[in-house]
Amino acid sequence: MPVLNRIASYAEEMKGWRQYLHAHPELSFDCHQTAAYIAERLREIGVDEIHTGIAQSGIVAIINGQGEGPTIGLRADMDALPMQEITGVDYASRVAGKMHACGHDGHVTMLLGAAKYLAETRRFAGRVALIFQPAEEDGAGGMVMVQEGMMDRFAIASVYGIHNAPNIPLGHFLTTPGPLMASVDTATVRLVGKGGHGANPHECIDPVVALVGMVAAVQTIIPRNVFAMDEAVISVTMVHAGTASNVIPEEAMFCATIRCFKPEVRALLKRRIYEIVEGHALAYNVQAQIDYDWGYPATINHPANAAFAARVATEISGPDAVNANAGREMGSEDFSYMLEARAGAYLFMGIGPNAGLHHPAYNFNDEAAPIGASFFARLVEQAQPLA
Repeated sequence: MPVLNRIASYAEEMKGWRQYLHAHPELSFDCHQTAAYIAERLREIGVDEIHTGIAQSGIVAIINGQGEGPTIGLRADMDALPMQEITGVDYASRVAGKMHACGHDGHVTMLLGAAKYLAETRRFAGRVALIFQPAEEDGAGGMVMVQEGMMDRFAIASVYGIHNAPNIPLGHFLTTPGPLMASVDTATVRLVGKGGHGANPHECIDPVVALVGMVAAVQTIIPRNVFAMDEAVISVTMVHAGTASNVIPEEAMFCATIRCFKPEVRALLKRRIYEIVEGHALAYNVQAQIDYDWGYPATINHPANAAFAARVATEISGPDAVNANAGREMGSEDFSYMLEARAGAYLFMGIGPNAGLHHPAYNFNDEAAPIGASFFARLVEQAQPLA
């Protein structure tokens, strides 16, 4: 696998970084120990500036190149998931109920590897902003970093990120111009009727019947309201009602995840869910409360930046290992907020056979870290070449 020779020499050191991070996972915005570890490595590497406490535990570090030029942002998320690890490796999570099941430990390691190379060589103009972000999994840390003024504070002109992809061949890259990942919203619907004995439904207002009607009707939104070429998904993922077989409950609830790529489709889905719930509530004489969480927007690559990133990936992995027009996927990512604020692109990078993301047996492949670090390093050198 074509990896920059200097970065290849860091492979064992990077492995140590990654496995330490894997053993010490932290959640959401509470990534303070992780951030302290990263800051210590950055000081050893010799970056020029380290700014901590952004979005509570996030870091932006600066490496100056040679001469004037723009600032390019490189982002790695660093939070883990609330899961119990079952890998059995000797560096498995030491924190019960928490694990790096999405490879953010690998993302941090790739960016640290690139930082070490860039701080040593400085074969680029302008500056690099290394973005270590908390709360990708829960809390929209990317949004908070943008809202706190990160882009303007550090004069970031463009921004790039990578996510590892298990069961894609090691070192293969996938991206696409335009929408790459979906927006994600969550609708939680709570219904209140009048409970009573199951033998006397005429004395009750049954929220279960209303719930069943609503869930069935919600499933008609995509095939009957959304243009067939506009990909969208509504999945009802939770239904709760009742405590006994002979009792009509007072309350019932259901929850749905809603995903699409276009803002106008996103607005349509929300409107139809409200209309269906409110209409059925009236028809079944129940009270309905909708908690609609407007979540991450779609991750939309800027076409020129996606094409540029694909060319850099081709240099690292070869033309047969890069798909610059990969399909979209219905997962979501809060890097979307950074792409709303600045031009840039997001890519997937294969790490070979593995358990799936968010699986308790998942474990990032350490052989992938030098590849990702090489991509980041060459991205900077090509985006901001020396005169």
